[in-house]
Amino acid sequence: MIEKKVNVTIESGLEARPAALFVQIASQYDSQIHVLLGDKQVNAKSIMGMMSLGVLEGQELTLRAEGSDEEEAVNALVDFLTSHKE
Repeated sequence: MIEKKVNVTIESGLEARPAALFVQIASQYDSQIHVLLGDKQVNAKSIMGMMSLGVLEGQELTLRAEGSDEEEAVNALVDFLTSHKE
């Protein structure tokens, strides 16, 4: 299992469009991936789960992955959260 904290730099946070792209990226990997924000934990492959977090720009969240491609998955998601431009 791997965990990584990341500050979201997407201007709109993870509203509908960026959340959908995030879920698409997460769904490409076999690993189980979860996003933790405060006391909430959701499946990163669930659009409803991701939308329920209401992630805003500047918030710190934790990515947790477990599986054969966990490191690649977390790195791809960190890259998205820190470099995606609208």
